[in-house]
Amino acid sequence: MTASASVRRVEHVMGMPISLAVRGRTAGSQDAEDAWHEAVRILRHADQTFSTFRDDSWIARLGQGTVTVARCPPDVREVLDLAERARVESHGAFDVWRVGTGTAGLLDPSGVVKGWAVQRAFSAFDGLADTDVCLSAGGDLVCTTRADGSPGWRIGVEDPIDPVRTVAVVPVRNGAVATSGLTHRGTHIVDPRTGRPATGWASVTVVCDDLTWADIDATAAYVLGADAQQWLAGRGRTGVLVGPAGRARVFGP
Repeated sequence: MTASASVRRVEHVMGMPISLAVRGRTAGSQDAEDAWHEAVRILRHADQTFSTFRDDSWIARLGQGTVTVARCPPDVREVLDLAERARVESHGAFDVWRVGTGTAGLLDPSGVVKGWAVQRAFSAFDGLADTDVCLSAGGDLVCTTRADGSPGWRIGVEDPIDPVRTVAVVPVRNGAVATSGLTHRGTHIVDPRTGRPATGWASVTVVCDDLTWADIDATAAYVLGADAQQWLAGRGRTGVLVGPAGRARVFGP
């Protein structure tokens, strides 16, 4: 197939739509289909391990204090280590423990798990030569460009005030894009330092090479408010900040 030929798939996993776009030589092949099924398997396994809505998940049991980290699978330690690194590097703006740190039942690593799990699932497509792949989870995505002559991907950033509009288009060949904001869930992002909703931005979109960190950094920057752009610049990130009135500001290193 040519780079213009494409195949799309959608599956509901981890409480959100997971969508795939594949274009290029192996689009529609059994190899591509097998890779899709493996990606879904990886995401379902992550949901079983980290879901905060299942009392039998490892992370729920850890939060309840019925198991220790040492008894959990290695993936749990990996995610918690990422979370601690994010907490330190964001000066506390990102934290998987809500106010009342260390208290059973307040552990919610969803802000790490989503990007981390999708980035892991994306590795299932590594063997698809001459093929472009874009894997999206509830709007956050990771993509690669391998097809000969491919123009890459153009990712629209939703207007958080009016979601039928876009405020910017971000070109990406190989990398990840994540957005935190008001668009679909209202003021759901809480500043872990105060326990109050963060309100400085309508949305923050971050582009980098890995969805784990794009997602973490978008959330942390949203909480940091007026300090967001300087903090993101120090991390070499590119993206779009949208203020409460809907004005978009593109930033980059």
